[in-house]
Amino acid sequence: MSAILESELLPAWDDPVHDTQSTFRIVLKALSEPGLIQTIAKEVQCPAPMFASTAALCLTLADFETAVWLDRAANNAALIAYLRFHCGCRLVDAMGEAAFAVITDARQMGAENALEKFAQGTMEYPDRSTTLFVQVPGLDDGPTRYLSGPGIAHRHVINVSGLPDNFDAMWQKNVAGFPMGVDLVFCHGSRILGLPRTTAIAP
Repeated sequence: MSAILESELLPAWDDPVHDTQSTFRIVLKALSEPGLIQTIAKEVQCPAPMFASTAALCLTLADFETAVWLDRAANNAALIAYLRFHCGCRLVDAMGEAAFAVITDARQMGAENALEKFAQGTMEYPDRSTTLFVQVPGLDDGPTRYLSGPGIAHRHVINVSGLPDNFDAMWQKNVAGFPMGVDLVFCHGSRILGLPRTTAIAP
């Protein structure tokens, strides 16, 4: 943090109240309608390797009361300074302590960042779990998966690319633990796709 001067920080929202409210509505829509791609209308500058959509989620949801975990690529001086200055959030090393997690490479979830390592919540407080912001190479150019569950009238088709080979098995285990478990928001560019723990996947 000390190596990054305030004058070197990239700006966040031009209109923080309006832009945060707008993005919050989009996030809610993404998680209440799993599998439908949503676009965050307000672009925001952010340090690499974070996407604009990932930064918008952090600016909207993370604050001084929340703990955020960053993967190795995101854990750089510029991004740490950006999040601390604009969000005021507490950055943690322990995955299980995080309210939100930034994963810049979705393939990492297949090994060291297995979903069960993040906070799962409890039966009494299932909301005390981690929401993962997962960056992927694309939202519509990957293998076909079918979603079913609350918020889906019949089934939705998703084509998220860049997921680990064992993702479907990991997600099935996550869904089986309901009401505990993590929620995911896939991010690419300015677009997001929600995958809450209530949603089942079939290949």
